[in-house]
Amino acid sequence: MAEFTFELNDDQKQVRDWLHGFATDVIRPAASEWDEREETPWPIIQEAAKVGIYSLDFYAQQFFDPTGLGIPMTMEELFWGDAGIALSIVGTGLAAVGVLANGTEEQIGTWIPQMYGDPGDVKVAAFCSSEPDAGSDVAAMRTRAVYDRAKDEWVLNGTKTWATNGGIANVHVVVAVVDPELGSKGHASFIVPPGTPGLSQGQKFKKHGIRASHTAEVVLEDVRVPGSCLLGGKEKLDERLARAREKARAGGERVKNAAMATFEASRPAVGAMAVGTARAAYEVALDYARTRVQFGRPIIDNQGVAFQLADMRTQIDAARLLVWRASWMATAGKPFTSAEGSMSKLYASEVAKKVTAQAVQILGGNGFTREYPVERMHRDSAIYTIFEGTSEVQRLVIARTLSGMPIR
Repeated sequence: MAEFTFELNDDQKQVRDWLHGFATDVIRPAASEWDEREETPWPIIQEAAKVGIYSLDFYAQQFFDPTGLGIPMTMEELFWGDAGIALSIVGTGLAAVGVLANGTEEQIGTWIPQMYGDPGDVKVAAFCSSEPDAGSDVAAMRTRAVYDRAKDEWVLNGTKTWATNGGIANVHVVVAVVDPELGSKGHASFIVPPGTPGLSQGQKFKKHGIRASHTAEVVLEDVRVPGSCLLGGKEKLDERLARAREKARAGGERVKNAAMATFEASRPAVGAMAVGTARAAYEVALDYARTRVQFGRPIIDNQGVAFQLADMRTQIDAARLLVWRASWMATAGKPFTSAEGSMSKLYASEVAKKVTAQAVQILGGNGFTREYPVERMHRDSAIYTIFEGTSEVQRLVIARTLSGMPIR
């Protein structure tokens, strides 16, 4: 087990610098264009695939980094470039994590490569959990999966929403209800293979921020998938449901559902995304404050501006350390006894919103225009306190973990 350290090793520094160069040379010059177009930046994803950033091998290397810092380092650098384009590049990872968290070795080996494709034929994947009436309240999920024993198939019906890459993905990972009486404990995850009849894209959302990332509804109408597409397999599901029923009768401990297992694994990564956006806005504000002259001197010479920048940098560094701690703990197999994963996502998300707002303020009227990137960064930052568990949900998770009480 790697010891926790604040210092990246030489290999990590080399990867970080490589990612930073890609973000500088490829992502940033295209950021404004794809934000305005509100379309998936396929040319950028293809370029990332050509150089090896958008690939199963690269993410596997970072995911299995023994220090736990590979993924947060990757997220911070790419999102420093631009949040919308970066999410288009890394969005497939959430579906991949869903398979890694719940799938068998055979399912992992079969489906994750199909999520990425190859540099000559790039693909993306989508993780579909949220529904129109079931966002943070996963127990309200209505999408059903019914087992057809005669054909060894699962039949899926329902509508998913807020799905990154929804409808344009090669592979969809869908969370559905298999036992309504168990509430959130009666959920399971399914692979929907490419070209499966009955799956279609619904509404594509026009968003406030991260506009280069495709977000849409996914409609499932009598979608039939083979029994082998149930992540983890039927035997494991039956055992889990039996335990859940027994514990429900006994009023026992809570059983994690498929969607929550995925979100818990990805929360520190979302925190790292937020750190990247916050750092980018801070750096723009710092450079501007050094060169913008008012009343005969650079505005950074005023305490009102300088102190803001001092606070911004302090908060960014603190957020990064929370993210790194949670990432290291997860890799080291240490339990989140104080909800450290949620802590990292909560704090980093709130910091991103605050720091980008301060950056706009420091730039004044210029910060309010699209001529400067802090306007886009501020819009993008709003998503971090919303997706994969709102800040309110993170506080609820932390409070329940600390108190041991079913706080509502």
